Amino acid sequence: MHKHLLPLLAAALLAGCAQKASAPAATTTPPPASSEPATQPIGHNWPREAEEFLANYSKEYQRLYTASAEAEWRSNTRIVPGDTTNSAATARANEAAAAFNGSTENINRLRELLEHKSELTPLQVKQLQTALYNAASSPQTAAEVVKRRIKAETQQTEKLYGYEYKYQGKAVTTNDLDRVLREEKNPQKRLAAWEASKAVGPTLKEGLLNLRGLRNQVVQALGYPDYFSYQASDYGMTREEMMTLVRRINQELRPLYRELHTYARYELAKKYGQKQVPDYLPAHWLPNRWGQDWSSMVDVKGLNLDPILAKKGAEWQVKQAERFYQSLGYPALPPVFWEKSSLYPLPAGATYKKNNHASAWHMDLQNDVRSLMSVEPNAEWYETTHHELGHIYYYLTYTNPDVPVLLRGGANRAYHEAMGSLMGLAAMQKPFLAGLGLVDANAKTNQTQQLLKEALNYVVFIPFASGVMSEWENAFYADNLSQDQLNARWWELAKQYQGVVPPTARGENYLDPATKTHINDDPAQYYDYALSYVILFQLHDHISKQILKQDPRATNYYGNKEVGKFLQSIMYPGASADWRQLLRDKTGEDLSARAMVDYFQPLMAYLKEQNKGRKYTM
Repeated sequence: MHKHLLPLLAAALLAGCAQKASAPAATTTPPPASSEPATQPIGHNWPREAEEFLANYSKEYQRLYTASAEAEWRSNTRIVPGDTTNSAATARANEAAAAFNGSTENINRLRELLEHKSELTPLQVKQLQTALYNAASSPQTAAEVVKRRIKAETQQTEKLYGYEYKYQGKAVTTNDLDRVLREEKNPQKRLAAWEASKAVGPTLKEGLLNLRGLRNQVVQALGYPDYFSYQASDYGMTREEMMTLVRRINQELRPLYRELHTYARYELAKKYGQKQVPDYLPAHWLPNRWGQDWSSMVDVKGLNLDPILAKKGAEWQVKQAERFYQSLGYPALPPVFWEKSSLYPLPAGATYKKNNHASAWHMDLQNDVRSLMSVEPNAEWYETTHHELGHIYYYLTYTNPDVPVLLRGGANRAYHEAMGSLMGLAAMQKPFLAGLGLVDANAKTNQTQQLLKEALNYVVFIPFASGVMSEWENAFYADNLSQDQLNARWWELAKQYQGVVPPTARGENYLDPATKTHINDDPAQYYDYALSYVILFQLHDHISKQILKQDPRATNYYGNKEVGKFLQSIMYPGASADWRQLLRDKTGEDLSARAMVDYFQPLMAYLKEQNKGRKYTM
């Protein structure tokens, strides 16, 4: 999963398994300021005034957004320890954007125009609401707090991505640590790698606590109770409504997760030569730093892509992902993508570092689109390239004359991730891979093992995203979680939702939640990913059954222009469409985990058979 937020453009700029393009409008406006609204002069033509205001506002917004995006790009692609040039330039660009977005004059004018929304067009109202939502991330009524927040976020990003990880006495990358956790069978070496991945946490504690106060104070200036509530309002929901929704999704998938958890405990104990099967999974046993993806536990015979991809090389993977989208009817990527993206790991001996999280960037809300990745020739990056290009093509599709600059974003934030993840899923199914010659179409593969591998990715992720991350950030921002309970609460939630426990005591001298990049630079919205998986399976269910007439578990999207038209029809309106109505219109149902549960239903019988006589602990 990759998502990364441009600190002070609440409308978003990058996605990552991450996207942040212009934020969709909240369906309700924040509470009014305490001052009395301006008296209404006679003779106003409110639609014309709104149109003139929006034209001028959008032009300046786009100019400042682009400048900020360019500065952020430099800060994320060239991190030089001790060099403050980029961070200073980024702070200046973000401060300029913040001053405009949150100017008192703009806020007052937006509120005045929205008082007459019954006279305006729906498209005008959406743009005005979006601009007011954006203003809450940098209201100049709290200008000094906004300035401090910008500086603090820039410093936190540098600490996070400039950190030097050490394993076995050597400097390593996060890719290196991930590889150990995927492949190493020696529990002590795994423990050392897991602990190395958490070493950055304590260096981020002071900065994160400072950011909590600043983020809350900034949005409170426009009437939001806390930063988590502000982010949830982007969906037209209260904080309580959002938490109710993600808890329901988690509950709907709980029976399947319980089987997967039991299965994993016994299988991993066997793998690591442990006679005693633990009641809860030690975190360092899992093939992911946060236990959010266990899929590398399973190798599906006939579907092992790594040896084939290693021969093809990293560049082939990105080019092939582009060819996939073109086969659906999308255009070739613009030249700027190839000229300005940062797609591959830095060469050995490089004198600088770069952000190690995959992300997609809409630099100017026009056609300058880029991706920041560190692609290596393996199955994980093969899937990720298809995911990231999903964001890129979403940007390009809603950049059209019918979608104003302010509404060039996903129908909601989760839609962007859903599109990326949908294409990642499609690109990994056997008929698709066979069509590319990456696997032998006649090779016997175990469908149950393939489903298991997918469940260990998609289903296992839900308790982490909708449970641990969402509950912890809700407590952190809305409930002002005590600084002497930050790590304790994290591990309480991990045990409750994931059935995962730390391998050794993790006191408050650690800050394990902060090792998850999103906690620092894309805060209080990780539920986007959980919702995106639900939407992904709803879309995939519809495409499989209604367009392809294929089993959802064995599809081939490649070359199907009807699939392309369906996806483009969702992408085209961007944030100008109501996300709930769009989902109903395209799939015939409201947001629900129904399609996801159905997809994995054949796996339940297998897991129950495997788990016969085993102890359930969740």
